[in-house]
Amino acid sequence: MLRVFLMALVLACPSVAYTQSTLAPNAPEDKPVGFTGDQHQRLLKAVAPYMAQARKTWPTAKANYLKGLPPKHVFFVTVELADMRGKREITFVEVQKIENGIITGLIANEISTVSGYKAGQRFSIAEAEIWDWTISKPDGTEDGNLVGKFLETYKL
Repeated sequence: MLRVFLMALVLACPSVAYTQSTLAPNAPEDKPVGFTGDQHQRLLKAVAPYMAQARKTWPTAKANYLKGLPPKHVFFVTVELADMRGKREITFVEVQKIENGIITGLIANEISTVSGYKAGQRFSIAEAEIWDWTISKPDGTEDGNLVGKFLETYKL
């Protein structure tokens, strides 16, 4: 049996629909993209090296967050949401807390594909499950977002 997945991606740092923090007006804008079926497997294979690099640099990003980021710097993790229908969506979560291997924050994007989630909803995920991390700076630049930067050039 072939299962068809519909998935949406957010390709840039969130000029988010919802965030407790204010991002720079020139922060990169979201560019959601939908896809189905075998495109999901191709995507996972394509982003694997960028996810590996993001996870390798995660301990430093996490340590910087825990010691306190400078004013107006916003910390996000990129995660994959899934629903009961098998639909998936990649989104940003604004980090509020990291404790005992669990990241808790708020979904920062409007959700268009999966059901049961919405912008501003409290969300928790294991550190091992994140795809990427991003620190959005007040000048509009960002650290991290390795997967997102790659996806800006990726053709499904």
